[in-house]
Amino acid sequence: MKSLFYIKHVNNFVVAISEPKMNRYDLHTHTKYSIDGVLEPRELVKRGQKRGLAGIAVTDHNTIRGGLEAKAYECSDFKVIVGSEIMTTRGELIGLFLHEEVGNRTRDFRAVIDEIKDQGGIVIVPHPFDTIRRSAFKPRNEDAELFDGVEGLNSRCFSQSYNDRAVEFAIRHDLPITAGSDAHFGWEVGNAYIRTNASSDEELKQAILTNRIEYAGKLSSPLNLCMTKLLKTWRKIKTV
Repeated sequence: MKSLFYIKHVNNFVVAISEPKMNRYDLHTHTKYSIDGVLEPRELVKRGQKRGLAGIAVTDHNTIRGGLEAKAYECSDFKVIVGSEIMTTRGELIGLFLHEEVGNRTRDFRAVIDEIKDQGGIVIVPHPFDTIRRSAFKPRNEDAELFDGVEGLNSRCFSQSYNDRAVEFAIRHDLPITAGSDAHFGWEVGNAYIRTNASSDEELKQAILTNRIEYAGKLSSPLNLCMTKLLKTWRKIKTV
């Protein structure tokens, strides 16, 4: 496998260097089916295509509904991976390549991991060391064997140091490093992504599992996270 060069440039831009013309996939996005999301699934797909991505993973909070709907707009040169960002008893985990809802019976983190893997999905730890997000999963060394990958670049992390710690954890435990924009608004889509030669669902899954991926991207404006929190609070108030 090629070495992964982790380089920090000015303006918080992070990139892994390799050969050009690889497929780019944003592995962490949200639609209106997240409590803090606004994008129609079709619009999310369009945004990904405009950004030149080869595909996206739709990872709405605690549901695969957005991913299933977005899948209908998949085409030969743009893949949609059905996923979900699931709140567990230890914090959030992402399941990718799902076809059934996860976490409806229990939110026990080990049970959620089993549910993901029982349907052929893979388990990614998103923004694991982000101390600002109370929902973040704080992995311990003994947890590493349960994961298929670690999100080493989340564009919505307030500080690059959170991503750095995630990368360090992944390297220490020989885990694949993934990346995603965590987009809740259209202009965020594609701010972070993995690169690979994979072009089908199965090829992409195997590329992640065997660590034949690289990542690149940049941090988003902190204003996006603030707007999301306001939207989430407003929606909760409306339901009272």
